[in-house]
Amino acid sequence: MNAHLPLAITQGDPAGIGPEIVAKAFRDAPQDLRGCFAVGDLATLRRAAACVERPGQASLPVALLDSPGAWAQVPPRCLPVWQLPGLAGSLAPWGQVSAEAGCAAAACVVWAARAALRGEIAGLVTAPLHKEALAAAGVHYPGHTELLQAEAAHHAGVPVAQMPVRMMLASDELRTVLVSIHVSLRDAIAAVTQDNVLQTLRITHAALSRSLGRAPRIAVAGLNPHAGEGGLFGTEEREVIAPAIAQARAQGIDARGPYAPDTVFMRARSTAGRAGEFDVVVAMYHDQGLIPVKYLGVDKGVNVTLGLPLVRTSPDHGTAFDIAGQGVADASSLIEAVRMARRLAR
Repeated sequence: MNAHLPLAITQGDPAGIGPEIVAKAFRDAPQDLRGCFAVGDLATLRRAAACVERPGQASLPVALLDSPGAWAQVPPRCLPVWQLPGLAGSLAPWGQVSAEAGCAAAACVVWAARAALRGEIAGLVTAPLHKEALAAAGVHYPGHTELLQAEAAHHAGVPVAQMPVRMMLASDELRTVLVSIHVSLRDAIAAVTQDNVLQTLRITHAALSRSLGRAPRIAVAGLNPHAGEGGLFGTEEREVIAPAIAQARAQGIDARGPYAPDTVFMRARSTAGRAGEFDVVVAMYHDQGLIPVKYLGVDKGVNVTLGLPLVRTSPDHGTAFDIAGQGVADASSLIEAVRMARRLAR
């Protein structure tokens, strides 16, 4: 991965807050955003730049790039846009689900993923998608992670099953990695198998070993209250999770547990006054792992896709249709996602 290449930032769903947090990031953190360009629709991003204007301050210039490589000629505090062919048209109404908006959002992700896989950009930072809009557009993936997984598998010429990925949500205080992502709770429980837990541990170990420069200390959360309490509240810990941990440890992975899920996140949390016992917690399902990180600060969380042959991060945001177009959305998490993507690209 060439850290001197630019990062592409996808605009997200044009009816949501994605375009405006992209505009705010370029306006408020020009040094962090240097070496980045937005992928999307010029009119959509110009509308976003207009909606974040503040009285008494200069407006944010929006520059149309002749090519993705022309970002270097754009001055700081300017939003460079690579106009994706086929996107130009009527502006999506703020806050409304539409197939057109879902199609535009997905097209930006696909373009950036393919550019990253070809080695033309250092990585991608993705603004929020709307899953209902994706479905309306006929996109057969529930979110970024699955879409990127499919693109990477196609690029490598392998089945999707041979390109396993995991979602990590990370802040400066806590990291969590999920065994399953966007599935129902019933299906998430069924996904707690020895193979899936072991695969998650392997992916987590490999990814964090690269970013930390050492083997990570991995805590594994149980599925049931009190991690099953010796089988009183469920047997998945002793029959599935503990054997997977034992296999991982036999392969040189520093994995420990399973621990009670209501306390393990506190043990892993790092603060200014106390270092966490662990570098990351492997959680058994989506909400178990994401709620603790989000509770510590939605504006600080960054979503990182592990297991892909490319760098991808995203802010911890939804499309927030209820406030889209008002210029009040917080861009802090997007700026953190850019910073993390740069570190990972190195």
